[in-house]
Amino acid sequence: MYRETAAFLARNGFVVAQPEHPFNNRNDNTWENRCENLIERPKTIRKTINVLAEDPRLSVDPNRCCVIGHSMGGYTALAVIGGKPVAFSRETEDHKEHPVPVKSDERVKAAVLLAPATPWYRDPKSLQEVRVPILMLTGEKDDITGCWHADNVRNGLSDKTLLDHRVVPNAGHFSFEAPFQDSMKRPGFAPATDPAGFDRAAYQKQMNNEILELLRKQMPE
Repeated sequence: MYRETAAFLARNGFVVAQPEHPFNNRNDNTWENRCENLIERPKTIRKTINVLAEDPRLSVDPNRCCVIGHSMGGYTALAVIGGKPVAFSRETEDHKEHPVPVKSDERVKAAVLLAPATPWYRDPKSLQEVRVPILMLTGEKDDITGCWHADNVRNGLSDKTLLDHRVVPNAGHFSFEAPFQDSMKRPGFAPATDPAGFDRAAYQKQMNNEILELLRKQMPE
């Protein structure tokens, strides 16, 4: 779903990993709306970095990492860089709201949030410990993670200079994913569709260059 961004960054010298989150993926979504998912997603990122760092073929510097997250991946990225999410009562066994036990990963030096899902950061203090630069791209016509999701990030950071927020004109929630084949662009398959007039293929080039600019600035060779 993000193959073009991954390939673009790899061509520009970065090691790119695309982990599949256990029990929260296209083939098995058992943990949807469960606190286990909120706990384990950031752990998956930490484990992924560990695996990359231990692979002698890659020569990865584990202290120069960036996390890119779309939608629920935005939740994950924020938890990795110091966010303190709170689970909803519908997600917990005792049906009460609870802080989610997550650990930040100091090896991550930057984050990219694409139409992030952020209701777990509704507490004004939940992002106070975030200390890394963030590029946040949101869609003007996103009807899934509307503008208040971005507001949680903007209002929650103690250092507002860390955030570069850009609203993409006419973009929808899925406009940040790689383009789909024309045969898959049908009304019933939302990930393949965009608001009328939006050119996803053209925007991908712009988005990828903006991400590359952030990475080169925060993690120079």
